[in-house]
Amino acid sequence: MKTLKLMTMIATAIAFTSCGEQQGQTPAESLIERLNYHVSQGQILFGHQDSYLYGHSWKVEKDVSEFCRSDIHDVCGRYPAIYGMDLGGIELDSQYNIDNNDFNHMRESAIAHHLRGGIITFSWHPRNPLTGGDTWDNQSSEVVASILPGGENHGKFMEWLGKAADYLASFKAPDGKAIPIIFRPWHEHTRDWFWWGQNLCTKEQYIALWRMTYDYMTDKRGLDNLVWSYSPDAGGLTDDNFGEKYPGDDIVDMVGIDFYQFDTNEDYIERTRHCLSLTEAFAKEHGKLMAFTEAGFEGVKYERWWTEVLYPAIKDFPVSYVLLWRNACDGHMQHHFYGPHPEHESAEDFKAFAAEEQILFLE
Repeated sequence: MKTLKLMTMIATAIAFTSCGEQQGQTPAESLIERLNYHVSQGQILFGHQDSYLYGHSWKVEKDVSEFCRSDIHDVCGRYPAIYGMDLGGIELDSQYNIDNNDFNHMRESAIAHHLRGGIITFSWHPRNPLTGGDTWDNQSSEVVASILPGGENHGKFMEWLGKAADYLASFKAPDGKAIPIIFRPWHEHTRDWFWWGQNLCTKEQYIALWRMTYDYMTDKRGLDNLVWSYSPDAGGLTDDNFGEKYPGDDIVDMVGIDFYQFDTNEDYIERTRHCLSLTEAFAKEHGKLMAFTEAGFEGVKYERWWTEVLYPAIKDFPVSYVLLWRNACDGHMQHHFYGPHPEHESAEDFKAFAAEEQILFLE
């Protein structure tokens, strides 16, 4: 039964793509339709960050024609339906992103994932254009102001946007058609750890940054393959601040939350369900998809976390997908993993989670 549902999922994706072409849909519109279909069926797509580029004890080191390894696949025999990556570093013409992934490998693996029937999502952790520091350089509250029109770094930042747009535009299927991508810029803005964070720019400046990004990518560059996702951090989230800096219905397609476990299992379930309730209400009010855009428990410190924590937290909500963060392979970061790997004590429980009819993977 599970295999049949997985094959139906892939067939549905192909059918939506073909139908979208016949009806003049953009790649983004076709993906939105597909995600809405899965939501209508009560299905949640499972995702993992950087899943094909490295795992807990391995890393892609050279050019390969097919990306077919993943810690997720090694554990349960299936691939994540959602494949997450990050653009950080593209603005500096770097060969590698902030997690030391080759940008060419990222593109090749994304194409392979798309051809399996999967969906791609990108976040972006750009450098600080005012100070030259990294994304987490939050010493100045003038960064966003400096890159808006009239700001001293506006020209520099528009060049950065151009490089990001060039890269996103290069994601093409073998037939030359654009691959749809869920794009999640300026995330976790309700906290202060990024230079665009809560107390580092005004509401007006944040919305202007979002609109400048959208207008450039969509109107000037003509990228019609981007599904735009708004995702505050769930820590301290309330009805009042969820949409405080919401950019607007005309430039947002999806709303989600980023939320990691730092407390007890019971607290995480309760707080996640509360924040997903807020997200669901906001999504319904604005007619948008909802997602759990980043999630996880570093080191997965409970062997039945998948079936007894994550699944109970999400199963009752119309979540289009849940994305677990990466499984770092760096020797000094062996504790930094959020998905299972074959040697981990939660691997068997993950297999049970993957067998849930509601949770969808790829063969």
